[in-house]
Amino acid sequence: MQSRLQTSRDIWLPPIAAVGALTLLLCASSALAQQPAGGDAAQQAFNNSCRTCHSVKEGDNRLGPNLNRIVGRKAGSLPNYNYSQSMKEAGFVWDQDKLTRFMLKPDEVVSGNKMQPYGGIPSDEAAKVVAYLRATSGSQ
Repeated sequence: MQSRLQTSRDIWLPPIAAVGALTLLLCASSALAQQPAGGDAAQQAFNNSCRTCHSVKEGDNRLGPNLNRIVGRKAGSLPNYNYSQSMKEAGFVWDQDKLTRFMLKPDEVVSGNKMQPYGGIPSDEAAKVVAYLRATSGSQ
């Protein structure tokens, strides 16, 4: 009887162990896939903070203007978007510093902008968003 039990265990143990190992591998890879990689952290920051109102697709204006090629663009100058008068008259070109400062405290950069009641994001998130905007618009 002992040898028959041992033989049955020998037959079933390897397939059961293989199924267990495969299950662990699939669970681990699924957990890793749900976490953004380093490059995806910038996109995630944009999605969390900006995507509700903005797009990075050229011509896709939403509640806010599209942010395609925002770096180097004159503030308030995108065609087919109804900017606030204060943004139209801002008189500057968006650069990395100005965008970051605007995301942190919009009213301090352009008083009377349409981003109300948006209150800003943490500086580390703003830096990620600017990196994402630069990456999606080509190197600027």
